[in-house]
Amino acid sequence: MSFIEFNNVKKVYKTGEVEVEAVKGVNFSIEKGELVIIVGASGAGKTTILNMLGGMDSVTDGEIKMNDSIISNYNRKQLINYRREDVGFVFQFYNLVQNLTTKENVELASQIVSKPLDEVEVLKQVGLTERMNNFPAQLSGGEQQRVAIARAIAKNPQLLLCDEPTGALDFKTGKNILKLLQDTSRIQGKTVVIITHNAAFEEIGDRVIRINSGTVVDEHTNSNPASAEGLVW
Repeated sequence: MSFIEFNNVKKVYKTGEVEVEAVKGVNFSIEKGELVIIVGASGAGKTTILNMLGGMDSVTDGEIKMNDSIISNYNRKQLINYRREDVGFVFQFYNLVQNLTTKENVELASQIVSKPLDEVEVLKQVGLTERMNNFPAQLSGGEQQRVAIARAIAKNPQLLLCDEPTGALDFKTGKNILKLLQDTSRIQGKTVVIITHNAAFEEIGDRVIRINSGTVVDEHTNSNPASAEGLVW
């Protein structure tokens, strides 16, 4: 039994009498501790998949399992607890609280979970020891994304979901962020899922899932993933 399983998952959005099938019977599995790259063009359905896995969107049909629990059957209270305790989110835009320091932004997340990591130690891991008392406006884009990642990691989640985490960053900074996420998987043993439109990212994933028009067109594992430090795009 895999850590995460999508079993014939479908998602249909309705606008009046119009139905749009965003995800069409998707099947894939993810093992614990893997770095997973979900790649596809804009509108392919990858963000919908991420949102369903993160408990932010419902499933029209099929089921999603994590650790043998069918999360697609969770009620509202169970979903709130799942998002709080089990999932860390990292988005393209950092969503930091502007009038809080780096440390305080990370503390926000650690205060809502039962088994948080020490925020000072997490900030050390992401290379922000010297920036703990700075406000977001005093940080570069890459540093702000590191704060966002630290905030997600500090929750001590089972699963880290990243939606285009390098999309707002330059090439060099983007590589640094990918290296940090790769280390989070390799060193800390976290399951990390990155969705992206950039096919070059496939090289660093333990598992690659390609999405097109709401379906999985390819799923494979890399026996020897490349280091994010050497990635070129």
